Amino acid sequence: MPHLFAPLTLRSVTLRNRIGVSPMCMYSSTDGVANDWHLVHLGARAAGGAGLVIAEATAVSPEGRITPGCAGLWSDAQVEPLTRITRFIRAQGAVPGIQLAHAGRKGSASRPWDGGGHLAEDEGGWTPVAPSPVAFGGALSSVPHELTLAEIGRVQADFVAAARRALAAGYEWLELHAAHGYLAHQFLSPLSNQRTDEFGGSFENRIRFIVGTTRAVRAVWPENLPLTIRLSCTDWTDGGWTIDESVELARLLKAEGLDLVDCSSGGGVEKAVIPVGAGYQVPFASRIRREAGIETAAVGMITSPAQADEIVRNGHADLVLMAREFLRDPNWPLHAAKELGVKPLPAPPLQYARAF
Repeated sequence: MPHLFAPLTLRSVTLRNRIGVSPMCMYSSTDGVANDWHLVHLGARAAGGAGLVIAEATAVSPEGRITPGCAGLWSDAQVEPLTRITRFIRAQGAVPGIQLAHAGRKGSASRPWDGGGHLAEDEGGWTPVAPSPVAFGGALSSVPHELTLAEIGRVQADFVAAARRALAAGYEWLELHAAHGYLAHQFLSPLSNQRTDEFGGSFENRIRFIVGTTRAVRAVWPENLPLTIRLSCTDWTDGGWTIDESVELARLLKAEGLDLVDCSSGGGVEKAVIPVGAGYQVPFASRIRREAGIETAAVGMITSPAQADEIVRNGHADLVLMAREFLRDPNWPLHAAKELGVKPLPAPPLQYARAF
């Protein structure tokens, strides 16, 4: 029976354990370019024993950023700094992954520590885009431009171009961001997608954007490398996207060559009532794994080694991704292995061996 420190193989990529670093926005790029902060932030978690390290939501176009400080892969100039990072992550025994994203109506915002509200053009902002001209609300009150059919095609082409650059930068694991109220999720949810053409209305129409994007990216992403997706499995709001729809979408995307669903939730509407608690999203990963027959990752309020190990041992998910816990402790996997009595213990970097 697999456990937290058992290897996980998807296609030709093998993770040394089932612990991954979730993509976490750092809001610390200039013109989308990674820098020393990203090298140290991601590299430290690889040195700390994670099996997978996923770089933050990386915009496929300038207008796809959440903030002016977000990472990007719309230019060849952004590739080389990422190559330095992937090379270091790989040297520490971890697999480098990246999440490709478009913020949609949540774009053109200030950094969270500056308030997180929409920016005017004279403040460095831009006009956000979305499936429909419906504002998110609250501090994100700008009404987005409704994408035309031609513009939807260009966004999908941007995802393909960014995937090619991700490969050139040395990434071995690709995640498409279709969660947390960003563009792909905006197409999925009836609360944000009010279109009456082939991209709106029915379930089949609302999934058209992400199914087409997945198909196009899979065509250029090497057959031997994993392609995954992050879903908000429910909007936690009446009339929104549901877990039933997530299961069906996972089945369809598996047929398109998807390898794993990273199961998150929420973020699509301003005032959803979310029952946050320890492991509150794990049932989504368990159900999609069981009913769609696809590997899943569990996320959200997973903090202790025993909790993470139980998720894998009991077949709720194949992989556990953590964010805040890795900010608190970059060496979480090494400490977890000792607490769980793993034999032999994973080896820390030689430079740190005396501390372990």
